[in-house]
Amino acid sequence: MTGMTSSARPLLNRRLAEFGTTIFAEMSALALRTGSINLGQGFPDTDGPEEVREAAVRALRDGRGNQYPPGPGIPELRTAVAAHQQRRYGLAVDPDTEVLVTAGATEAIAAALLALVEPGDEVIAFEPYYDSYAACIAMAGGTRVPVTLRPRDGRFRLDLDELRDAVTDRTRLLLINTPHNPTGTVLTREELTAIAELAVERDLLVVTDEVYEHLVFDDAEHVPLATLPGMRERTVTISSAGKTFSFTGWKVGWVTSAPDLVAAVRSAKQYLTYVASGPFQYAVAEALALPDSYFEAFRADMLAKRDVLAAGLADAGFAVFRTAGTYFITTDIRPLGESDGFAFCRALPERAGVVAIPNAVFYDHREAGAPYVRFAFCKRTEVLADAAERLRMAFTH
Repeated sequence: MTGMTSSARPLLNRRLAEFGTTIFAEMSALALRTGSINLGQGFPDTDGPEEVREAAVRALRDGRGNQYPPGPGIPELRTAVAAHQQRRYGLAVDPDTEVLVTAGATEAIAAALLALVEPGDEVIAFEPYYDSYAACIAMAGGTRVPVTLRPRDGRFRLDLDELRDAVTDRTRLLLINTPHNPTGTVLTREELTAIAELAVERDLLVVTDEVYEHLVFDDAEHVPLATLPGMRERTVTISSAGKTFSFTGWKVGWVTSAPDLVAAVRSAKQYLTYVASGPFQYAVAEALALPDSYFEAFRADMLAKRDVLAAGLADAGFAVFRTAGTYFITTDIRPLGESDGFAFCRALPERAGVVAIPNAVFYDHREAGAPYVRFAFCKRTEVLADAAERLRMAFTH
């Protein structure tokens, strides 16, 4: 037998042909093989609050969520999400019709794009973008239109004129991520106001990925786009528990939006996972009700870790861009005499015993991201200090 099929057509759907194994899988395997410190993938190396973990154990033991939870999510969690949006941002959300629980923010993004985008629709996303955005737009049959964030004054910035110029009669949706992974940029209220005005003027839908909403530093402020004039009824807001409570494996995310948009996203979501993470939904409902002191302490801890890693990277000779949000630092490797982020990251484990991610994987215009490398600082402080010392030894000797 010469082959499994009689046709020459590839097995993988052509829409996904450009998406191979993710860079995260490759780099995590490299970290294991070389015994390196993995600052590539964005997951913490410690669990979140003990009382939240115990809430999940309690739910399991009490038999809450061990069978299928309700399709939109358990009422307790939908109520907690609505209360969070009201308390933090003054956004009034109906837990029965305007909240949908998903298998993490990743499923929320997939369901939103599958629901709202048809073949031929253009979707504008800020480049560099989280890798699932491109794949989800492709699966929906849409055309992705990147608008590139470019370095200026030590951080990555949006060019609003470039964004306006990218909108055409075929544009259906803006996919906005702030705080922004991988650059650490937090869009300002002025920038978001301009985006809102553009969306209203051109009658565009907007999907916002706000999973890092509680990780903003220094003078940055997280402003949900849905709070701005004209945006409540056209914005699908996405967040999740993984990044805020350091339980990334639980995969509990949510969508908040107007009832018709939530219903549309739910129509796609029900054929993806249907439901997920039953007992964990009860725990996350309790987590969202934690006092403000938890969120403040979490942010302060991550800020201190950012500063440890940023100082270490600067000492090793990297150019370090300012991170105003998320738990990632983007660096420029050209001061080290390097210019190819892929080659640099593949050699880094042997060279320094540290794993990072080349930002070029987050770009359509690979050359625009070629000299940039991303490090995650959501690790124990001693691990970050060890990584910083390894990098300093590798590049300053």
